[in-house]
Amino acid sequence: MAEFDNYFALNRTAWNEKTSLHADSEFYGMSSFLAGNTTLNPIELLMMGDITGKKILHLQCHFGQDTISLARMGATVTGVDFSDKAIDLARELAAKTGKDVRFICSDVYSLPDHHAEKYDMIFTTYGVLGWLPDMDRWAAVVSDLLKPGGELVLVEFHPVIWMFDDRFSKVIYSYFDQGPIQETEKGSYADREAAVEITTVGWNHSLSEVLGGLLHHHMEIVAFEEYDYSPYNCLHDMTEDAPGQFRVREMGSKLPHVYAVKARKKG
Repeated sequence: MAEFDNYFALNRTAWNEKTSLHADSEFYGMSSFLAGNTTLNPIELLMMGDITGKKILHLQCHFGQDTISLARMGATVTGVDFSDKAIDLARELAAKTGKDVRFICSDVYSLPDHHAEKYDMIFTTYGVLGWLPDMDRWAAVVSDLLKPGGELVLVEFHPVIWMFDDRFSKVIYSYFDQGPIQETEKGSYADREAAVEITTVGWNHSLSEVLGGLLHHHMEIVAFEEYDYSPYNCLHDMTEDAPGQFRVREMGSKLPHVYAVKARKKG
């Protein structure tokens, strides 16, 4: 997608810069992870079910903590991310944990051009779709890389979340995709006080755009859930109302925070 190359380059630079910042942050709990604790949450664990022996592709894996956690559950896993710094770190973590996990440095759209393997499951979660401009093309990649009967497990922040300003005081963006949104952020969701200023470009995608793309590319929706909390304290001014359940203070349980989809490839 040549028209988006400059945006992808900007975002790759941003995520390369975020990699070391995130790896050292309390948010990512690296010491706990290296000690053997999973980084997966009940939402995705419930949606996946038993993955023992399954061949899984993890798209937009960052530096691979979830990828390795999937391997610890008995799956054969390949992680993909467009940040070369993140993939380098992911390979280091796989070696440290003794897990035979493969990592590929590629953006999602380009992956089928140089990777023809088919998978039992594609896994992608939390803050992934907003970096991609075209949901129909994303769904085409997902369908192409799945075996017939293979499943996508997607857990993502709800598009309503991205309509608000950072403080959730007013709606400033459309629910629907109206083109690229460029933002400059001080710090990161993993460390608000970090002395960095990072510029990124993202896109808003409605539920109908995401689900419609999957339906258009020979996928059937077999499960769909919405949640009034996030498992991560990653937005401004959140409260932990129950263990592992964070809500925006001003919105409470009135606002959908996360949704989860399981889709199966026909045939």
